Amino acid sequence: MCRVVDLQQSVLAKNDEYAQRLRADMAARGATVVNLLSSPGSGKTALLELELSTARQRGLTVAALTADLATENDAVRLARSGAPVKQVLTDGLCHLEARMLAGHLDGWLPEATRLLFVENVGNLVCPASYDLGESLRVVLASVTEGEDKPLKYPTAFGLAHLVVVTKTDIARAVGFDEAAFRANVAQVNPGVEVLLTSARRGQGVGALLDRALAAGDGAEVHRPVMAVPSAHHHS
Repeated sequence: MCRVVDLQQSVLAKNDEYAQRLRADMAARGATVVNLLSSPGSGKTALLELELSTARQRGLTVAALTADLATENDAVRLARSGAPVKQVLTDGLCHLEARMLAGHLDGWLPEATRLLFVENVGNLVCPASYDLGESLRVVLASVTEGEDKPLKYPTAFGLAHLVVVTKTDIARAVGFDEAAFRANVAQVNPGVEVLLTSARRGQGVGALLDRALAAGDGAEVHRPVMAVPSAHHHS
């Protein structure tokens, strides 16, 4: 058992090194990385498409990299925004790693890019432990997923700089208890902002973009009580 934990520590420590290097490289070129994590089907692709379109309308230079185990469906959808988009197929790996991300950005990311949105693999377990050199880590959950989601995935929600609720247009129909959800988020990540959105109705669209731009401009980002991701594997 110790050997497995030690190996995991080693893998995460190496990832953290790459992440710090990538963060410094991106900062040097004036780009900000936003890491989007959620379960499959949360609606993050629909919201991201609108955020990219909004950015383009504002004249901002943005790009997106989307990761999946298979298919290029999400990249096709995101490309409709007009922003540069790259699909990463992970060949069965349930998360992105900093080294992998850096390799895909090399020679591809347009020079003047101000914001890079990374749509991580749909999974709230594996991706939570890997720093991608992001300046803003966003965890999304739809109203259909249940108010106890933050308690079931405390690492993912506990390390978030921002929590986004999606599909609020059907909240009443599915009996979503917003107060209970907020209380559960606060239990694992006190003080983190919870943003309500609906891609269908346009609610909250542009707000994620604003938070990302602020983070890139040096605004104070919420500091989770939890330690850095790799610390969760030290015990």
